[in-house]
Amino acid sequence: MDDQNNPDYGHLPVINMAPLFSSDGSAARKDVARQIEKACRASGFFYVTGHGVPTSVLTAMDQASRQFFSLAEEQKMEVSMSRGGIAWRGFFPVGGELTSGRPDIKEGLYFGSDLADDHPRVTAAWPLHGANLWPRQIPGLRPAVDTYMATTVKAAHRLIEGIAMALGLEADYFDNTYTAEPTVLFRIFHYPANHPLTEEQSWGVGEHTDYGLLTLLAQDANGGLQVKTPNGWIDAPPVEGALVCNIGDMLDRLTGGWFRSTPHRVRNTAGKDRLSFPLFFDPDFAAEICPLPEYSGHSNRQKEADGSGRWDHADLQAFEGTYGDYLLGKVSKVFPELGDKVLQAD
Repeated sequence: MDDQNNPDYGHLPVINMAPLFSSDGSAARKDVARQIEKACRASGFFYVTGHGVPTSVLTAMDQASRQFFSLAEEQKMEVSMSRGGIAWRGFFPVGGELTSGRPDIKEGLYFGSDLADDHPRVTAAWPLHGANLWPRQIPGLRPAVDTYMATTVKAAHRLIEGIAMALGLEADYFDNTYTAEPTVLFRIFHYPANHPLTEEQSWGVGEHTDYGLLTLLAQDANGGLQVKTPNGWIDAPPVEGALVCNIGDMLDRLTGGWFRSTPHRVRNTAGKDRLSFPLFFDPDFAAEICPLPEYSGHSNRQKEADGSGRWDHADLQAFEGTYGDYLLGKVSKVFPELGDKVLQAD
């Protein structure tokens, strides 16, 4: 496992993942796996086409989301996250989410796997498990979100097969170990065009990495996403028909840093309202996170360009426990009130 020589960090690759929907051992599937390996080693970010998410679904979700965010604040607060309890679902206003302790310049809706009240994990009061909250004023939002989540999760299952092959594992390795019952969280974020803060304070989302295995992101035409590479920050503009994919901290941990969770951030400079739709496809909440045997001793991790190490100064490779442990530790910093609710529930 030698480091790549002088990878090109000037742009992010576009990978047609369509062959991954075939179950055979075709050369095309293996070629996609090789492309994924190269992208994960270079930056941890890439675009995917051939993902199977219909354009019509994205259009419907965009339209319904814009209708929701145009509502008066008191109407949006009818589905506030405080009503979602420890399920961590619903709306939060601008400044209601923190990154590295600073308020983000965005508002959003949080969703996840929609679980009935009698689901065993709900009756056992597991945090981040429960029912979604739906705004009564926008009836078209629920079918659009449900369809988008279902098709994107299907694509994520195929992508994780490609990642398994890229790591020299059997294609079904992750589905047999970590993602038979994945933690699936979905967000709709709205970055307003105008805000009263200074340039220094104006990050839609500050520098961060994602927590789990994979993120699949749809974004509107306005851009604003930036990715940190060893050669500095680069833009990840919208590519028509493509989703952005990036790997999270747990894949970094599982591979001992062979695949990296890459810092990224958002600033809306388009002068227009921006929407983004990230879906997080992560390990089972109860799964113990242990390094893959083939990578447990690997420590040849590339340093960040500025030499400061991880953005949060954490030793990711020292983490032990379940994915739920890691996720709650992170989420309680983003939403301190949720952390308090979880502690009260315990």
